[in-house]
Amino acid sequence: MLAIAQKNEQDDELDRGATSTAPGMERHCALSRTLKPVDEMIRFVVGPDGDAVPDLKRKLPGRGIWITATRAALDETVKRNVFARGFKRNVRVAADLPAATERLLERSALDALAIAGKAGGVIGGFAKVEAAIGRDDLLALIHAADAAADGKRKLDAALQRKIPEKSREIAIVEAFPGAQLDLALSRPNVVHAALLAGPVSETFLARAKRFERFRTGDSPELVSAHAPTDGARGQITE
Repeated sequence: MLAIAQKNEQDDELDRGATSTAPGMERHCALSRTLKPVDEMIRFVVGPDGDAVPDLKRKLPGRGIWITATRAALDETVKRNVFARGFKRNVRVAADLPAATERLLERSALDALAIAGKAGGVIGGFAKVEAAIGRDDLLALIHAADAAADGKRKLDAALQRKIPEKSREIAIVEAFPGAQLDLALSRPNVVHAALLAGPVSETFLARAKRFERFRTGDSPELVSAHAPTDGARGQITE
């Protein structure tokens, strides 16, 4: 009976393909063997060359395994050779897979921000951001990771002054340095920005949360309670 239970547990690690997974489902982490929502995990498949490949959009063909979506978990997965065990075959694992996965998560979030910017969902410049505080469609404030504390403090004070009852609902994103925000929004010297409500803006917030969780292992309060998980709304085709 024990052998059967262990076999079933291992089988739970390997899904039947991308089409077998939908938002809201749970899967077993191949590292910890714990059952978690797929929104807190990353799916991996074996690519054509036999390499472990992160499937961030959960659309790549073939059977896959799931790993808790943190850098620490993926580092441990590589160290323990979990991919070979989970896929039940030899799998090539690049030494920089955790770093490469982090870069993909970062790029995914910035791509969504770029689309939100092109759709008119991002307001840049300190004065314009301050003026946007209090708008009904204000969804988040974005601060460059290297922004001075004084500017962030002033905008936080504006939040508390103008909308004290709603200030906790406004997400604060500080994961990306100014140079990356400049590139994503195609404008120079982006230090502070206001993100306005809309499907692609909410997709950006979900992806920013996923990126920050991967880096820190925490569940950051980047996204207000009403925002969807990535894939629930605002689908982005890249």
